[in-house]
Amino acid sequence: MAFRKQIYTDIPMLQQDLDDWMKYYNHDRTHQGKMCCGRTPMATLDDGKRIWQEKKLG
Repeated sequence: MAFRKQIYTDIPMLQQDLDDWMKYYNHDRTHQGKMCCGRTPMATLDDGKRIWQEKKLG
């Protein structure tokens, strides 16, 4: 979609848009998938790591 709205003249310009999109996708937008349940993908990952550590130590 971004390629239809923006003409990139150099790699750093493209990289910045990709970095911004990845931050939004993983940290800001919520997801309704089976495992996310309305959390962001990063929150889901962090919760999974915490649960795994609790099980590993327990």
